[in-house]
Parts: sequence; structure tokens; C-alpha cells
Amino acid sequence: MALSTAFTKMFNVRHPIALAPMGGSAGGALTAAVSRGGGLGLLGSGDGDPDWLAREVPIVVEGTDRPWGIGFLAWAVDVAVVERALEYNPRAVMLSFGDPGPFAERVRRAGAALIVQVTDLEEARRAVDAGADVIVAQGTEGGGHGARHGRSTLPFVPVVVDLVAPVPVLAAGGIADGRGVAAALALGAAGALVGTRFQATAEALVAPSTTEAIIEGRGQDTERSSVLDIARGSRWPSKYTARTLGHPYLDRWRGRETELAADPRARKDYRDGVAQGRIPPLPVWAGEGVDLIDDAPSAAGLVHALAVQAEEALARASGR
Repeated sequence: MALSTAFTKMFNVRHPIALAPMGGSAGGALTAAVSRGGGLGLLGSGDGDPDWLAREVPIVVEGTDRPWGIGFLAWAVDVAVVERALEYNPRAVMLSFGDPGPFAERVRRAGAALIVQVTDLEEARRAVDAGADVIVAQGTEGGGHGARHGRSTLPFVPVVVDLVAPVPVLAAGGIADGRGVAAALALGAAGALVGTRFQATAEALVAPSTTEAIIEGRGQDTERSSVLDIARGSRWPSKYTARTLGHPYLDRWRGRETELAADPRARKDYRDGVAQGRIPPLPVWAGEGVDLIDDAPSAAGLVHALAVQAEEALARASGR
């Protein structure tokens, strides 16, 4: 029996599971596979690079006839970028980490659903004011970027659910198996947005070393920090830090972020280390649920497996 929620009905998908639009790794093949499997695939466009979109969107279109969408970093794009992406007719546009207001009307006029990710209650109120069709409540356990002073998924999600009702909410942050999906539903969410678990799939746009690191990783080895953004010269707003697995620069500069930001030689050393192979080319973004990942299956099959696990967990909880 499929789990029917406001989210599955809105997008006409079988399972209350969405792919986190992870920049660089949620490419066309992964997006299509998640949608083909009965979830909502969201392409990780990040800053909306037109060449990247021109390469990856056709892969989605050729790979599935099911609903799919595109995700952007609100702080990194302008209206023209979103308008260009809407020409591909995505079913949804997801905006994260910034004000969705400037983009909302344009998304609405195109007939796409507006999904807004929030990391605190102020952002949740702003998402409602912008007319979000779906709100993603992201807990601090999630991999990749999130709020520097965020709240854990378990207490944060139901507060957002109550605040934004009747807008459907997806839970995000540390969800890596069907039990996590079931927990999201029990908290009042209409589904779950899953990231790290989908990085370790056959279709993810990641290096084999990244897949291996995620499979071997442990939750206690993840760390939320701004060190790697500073070292890489990233423009990420200081409000948001990133959760990753261990990294040489974390050990070297932990607690010395101000010093790192003021030292151009240190940042050059980082670039040289990447070029020489002494430092991994990219951090391994991973959430605290990484312990639950021990294989790299097809993403379509994974969606089904997560849904079955969620149904079983809910049945156990109800005593059936």
C-alpha cells in the first residue's frame, strides 16, 4: 500500500520522497531515476550554470516521463537564471538559502510549484508570505550546507508543520532510510527530502572515492564548519556552514576561521594541494545518517526500498 500524502497528491508521485537538489551530484541521471522510482527528482542546479543545465536537463527528459524539478541557491541566482530554467518546463522549482520572494511570482506564472527550504522560523514565515506550495524544514543533521545555528530535525519539523499549515512540509536532515521517512510522516510532514543517501547511488554525479567515503563514513565523523568554504574561496553567506566528513584542512584550521580568511597563502596552499592530489578536489558532504548507508544501489530501486521500509516502520509503530 503506497503512502498517500498532500505531497504525493500535489505532484502525482507514488512515494512521499524527494531528492535533495545537491549541487554537482544531483544531475540528470539521478533526478530521472528518483522520479522514475516514484519520488520527485530535483536537479541540483546550484547557481544555474546554463551549460550545466543544457547538458543535464535533456538527460532528465529522456530518462523519465514523471514529474521532476530544479533546485537553486536563492543567494546565488537572479530572476533571469530562474526564468531560463523555467523554459525547460520543470514541475517544480526549489529555492534554498535566501529570500524566495523575488522569484515566486515568475515561478507561479510558469505553472511550476514553488518549493522553499527553510532553516529557521523566520525563513518559514517568509516562505509562506512568498506563497510557497511546499516548505522543506531542514534540520542541522543534514549533509552539505545548512544553518550555522540550526535546530535538530526532530523538534524543528513539527514546529514548522504547525506554523505553516496548511502548506505541506517535507522533513530534511539526517534521513537516510525508511525509518527516517516514517519518522518524518509521524512528525506531521507530508514526506522527506533525502540527500546523502542518494549520493551513494549508481546515478549520482560523484567520484567513486566519494561513494566509498560515504559508505565507510560514520555520523560522528561528520562536522559542520565554514573552514572548507573559506579555504575554497566559496561565496557562501556566513549564516550557513557545511556538514562534511573529515578533511585535512578541518584538522589544520578548526577554530581559526578568521585567521584562515585573512591568510591568502593558506588558501593558495589549499588550491595547490588540490592540484597536486594532496587534498581531495571536493569536500565529502555527508549528514549524520551516513552510518545507515552501506551500498550504492540504483536510485529508482532505492526510492521503492525507502517507501517499503517506511510502511513497515509505521505498521510496527501502530501495532499491526
